[in-house]
Amino acid sequence: MICIFSHSDSRAAMSTPSDLPSKPSSDSAQPFNLPSSRFTFWLVLCAMILLGTNMRAPIVALGSIAPVVQAALNISETQIGWLGAVPMLTFAVGALIAPAIGKRFGLENTLIAMIVFLTIGMIIRTIIPTWIGFLSGTLILTLAIGFANTLAAPVIKQRTPDHIPLVTGLFSLTMTVTAGIVAGVVLPLSESIGWQWALGGWSFLGLFAIVIWIFLRLRLGSSTNQAVAVASSGSSNISMWRTPFAWHIAIFMGVQSLLFYTVASFLPSILVSKGLSAVTAGQMGSVFQFMAPVSILSLTWLINRGRPIQALAVFAAVLNVIGLLGLSYLSTDLAWLWSGIMGVGCSAIFTLSMMLFSLRTYTANQASELSGMAQAVGYIIAFFGPLGTGWLHQATGTWDLPLLIMLILMIGNVVIAWMVSRPVMVDGKQI
Repeated sequence: MICIFSHSDSRAAMSTPSDLPSKPSSDSAQPFNLPSSRFTFWLVLCAMILLGTNMRAPIVALGSIAPVVQAALNISETQIGWLGAVPMLTFAVGALIAPAIGKRFGLENTLIAMIVFLTIGMIIRTIIPTWIGFLSGTLILTLAIGFANTLAAPVIKQRTPDHIPLVTGLFSLTMTVTAGIVAGVVLPLSESIGWQWALGGWSFLGLFAIVIWIFLRLRLGSSTNQAVAVASSGSSNISMWRTPFAWHIAIFMGVQSLLFYTVASFLPSILVSKGLSAVTAGQMGSVFQFMAPVSILSLTWLINRGRPIQALAVFAAVLNVIGLLGLSYLSTDLAWLWSGIMGVGCSAIFTLSMMLFSLRTYTANQASELSGMAQAVGYIIAFFGPLGTGWLHQATGTWDLPLLIMLILMIGNVVIAWMVSRPVMVDGKQI
């Protein structure tokens, strides 16, 4: 087996033993020497948290003041729609090419470059207040986020192999909490300091992230200089595009993302059509978004308590089914419950997927390749969620058919959840 775990006396504090590959025997090849000091752990954790603060804020900020930007730039609703669709496409493109770039230049070096580009993209949107400038800045920063989405998992696996669920959970939590804060304050800020500063001012988070990642690179070195020892029982060359597990996790994550982006786009409109006021429907959208921290913290705690990943994955997928059933066919008096249930399910599946990229691979390179393949496929699937839902609603005049199709997809995702969370490695070997 290929193994990247250090020979510490205990297993991962935040991982169940049955979900992790076993350590190599004393006569097997020795892994490279991973940093294991408390200082190094906190350094990596701080770097991942600062990275997370930059991963969703620029996207959510635009959505919160889209009408203001549309009026300021004098652009059409179609152009605003493209700004909303660009992230999923560039996430997919970034995921496709990030593994090769990261392997060639090193994970840390690539991430530092991507944080720089992300920050530059935010600044471009601020200083060039035209349609071309705004679109260019959005393309640059979302492509950089696509890289960071993909390379986060292998960095966590390589640098903190004994704390994969903990660091992944806090990374995911940071993205969600920061996005929620930005969504709540960007409109008031735009009214007091102008929309350009309200959007571009968040680039200071990128500057902080650049500093800490450069320090991490200097302190820990580059991943390209750390060889990975391969035991004879391991699998060194695995094509993720030909591996059933990789396709399972790509579908698992993609169907969840399809639901997430569709609900984020249309939940208020769906509820208004069912009789809720616009204000109440908008509040349900907030309930959906703000259940994410509850979901991520609960998931991390349950894994820490030794709950099996398979049960948690299936439960999260079932929650999405229940939420859609309630939204589609049951009382709107419980709209807060259906919205919250779907918020918990979507966030749990996203975080579990990020964990599985690391837990089910042997090396950081494999984690990068699995993350890239799964996210590329997943975001392409997700792209058709809002697009297809909007088209079907316009064609039929109701939300019934789009909701039914999503419900069928979520039921299928329960089966995928069971398959992808079995205690097997990416090559199908039992853990």
